[in-house]
Amino acid sequence: MEKPATAMSAEPSLTAGPAFADWIALLKPRVMSLVVFSGAIGMLLAPGHINPLVAVGAVICIAIGAGAAGAINMWYDRDIDAVMRRTVNRPIPAGRMAPMPALIYGIVLSVISVIAMFVLTNWVAAGMLAVSIAFYVLIYTMWLKRRTPQNIVIGGAAGAFPPIIGWAAVTGSIDLVPVLMFAITFFWTPPHFWSLSLYASGDYERAGVPMLPVVRGQRVTRINILVYTLILLPVAASPWMVGFVGLPYLVVSLILSGMFIYYAVRVMQDGRGPGGDTVSDHAPARKAFRFSLLYLFLLFLALALCHAIR
Repeated sequence: MEKPATAMSAEPSLTAGPAFADWIALLKPRVMSLVVFSGAIGMLLAPGHINPLVAVGAVICIAIGAGAAGAINMWYDRDIDAVMRRTVNRPIPAGRMAPMPALIYGIVLSVISVIAMFVLTNWVAAGMLAVSIAFYVLIYTMWLKRRTPQNIVIGGAAGAFPPIIGWAAVTGSIDLVPVLMFAITFFWTPPHFWSLSLYASGDYERAGVPMLPVVRGQRVTRINILVYTLILLPVAASPWMVGFVGLPYLVVSLILSGMFIYYAVRVMQDGRGPGGDTVSDHAPARKAFRFSLLYLFLLFLALALCHAIR
């Protein structure tokens, strides 16, 4: 894989060695938390019964698998992480950990998570967990991220697998509802991540990563954010459309999607200066990014609660 010229620097010299916190940081715990939550919701929505201890074990497997993919991502992206302000303090670019232990750590945890999922549940859940790890590492990290501004659109599928994995852990199969949850997460990812990329575009430009604001400009990115939030509105309502949940879920989904569209409109308006120049301090983009996290959490929580009540 060809690395961007701006990031072709020598490996940082190691300090005293990685602390326990560095091993945890490699797992990207903030990203992992939403992955684990959506996987647990998929499990709660699935028909049938699963032993509570097995359910906890399956959620842990999803967490370990997601964290393992994050560790391999940090190993591969160590060169660009070293030139980006928001990632420069990660364990490898900061010099607290050598690259090879991080890679071994990620591979070992990946294998453990898949095997444990198979032993605890079934081959479908284990297979989907393996696919999600491979998609994030091979398709997104190693192939798409440095090659196309559509990296987040296609690569967003990697973070959309957990509801399917959770459902399959209970049922041993894949059904329409977890596929709809996959679709919700898939269409949520671009406006979520592009909001962040608007105010982190300088980082991506220095690292040579072709994020949409770097390649197509801020205006096009803002338009795409709005387009995807508009698409997300009917997709988020789809569990009601297929009769899985009742009217209360539809109301909640429309309110949340309407709020997301409102934030996207604010992002659009934020970039309009005299003559079309960008005059933004990106405050609306930061707010849209923060709300997007709350959006997916509340939407899936509403889906679980409305289904339980029904």
